[in-house]
Amino acid sequence: MQKIIQDIESRYSVSEKEIRRNNLCFLTIPKNQAISLVTYLRDYQGYSAFTLLTAVDWIEEGHFQLTYLLNNPTNYTEIGVRTMIERDHATMESAHHLWESMQTYQRELKEMFGIDFPGSPRVDEDFILEGWTDIPPYRRDFDTKKYAEETYFPRPGRETNDPAEYMKSKLFPND
Repeated sequence: MQKIIQDIESRYSVSEKEIRRNNLCFLTIPKNQAISLVTYLRDYQGYSAFTLLTAVDWIEEGHFQLTYLLNNPTNYTEIGVRTMIERDHATMESAHHLWESMQTYQRELKEMFGIDFPGSPRVDEDFILEGWTDIPPYRRDFDTKKYAEETYFPRPGRETNDPAEYMKSKLFPND
């Protein structure tokens, strides 16, 4: 894997390299090189299996981190390609032309984070949250508690307990 990483570093602007195990590493590169690197890994380095596309909301820094996880079934290695995109105008080039399953992940990220992948099939159709009108629920500025209080009625019989006191009363009922 070290040879592949060196090859990538000679071709792409790798800003961060994180080797987790001898068969798993993550490389962070600029947004404009991400799809090129993913394509290179698939076409020239044997990373033919697309595992997942996921996002992390770094609200304090004002960006999302996208991670493309690829697997090489020949040598049993995985490479995660990470890139940062702006939170305010969250768009990323689509990679649906590389793997058909990519469009499903892109649709989910559009709906749950608000990240757009222009040109990706059906990316603007409802996917999981039919009729959703609030901000995307996986964004960290989405207030889950407020949404639940405004959307659902309180049910009788519900109570909140301090976990330490509750366990003490269950473990030692006579104290």
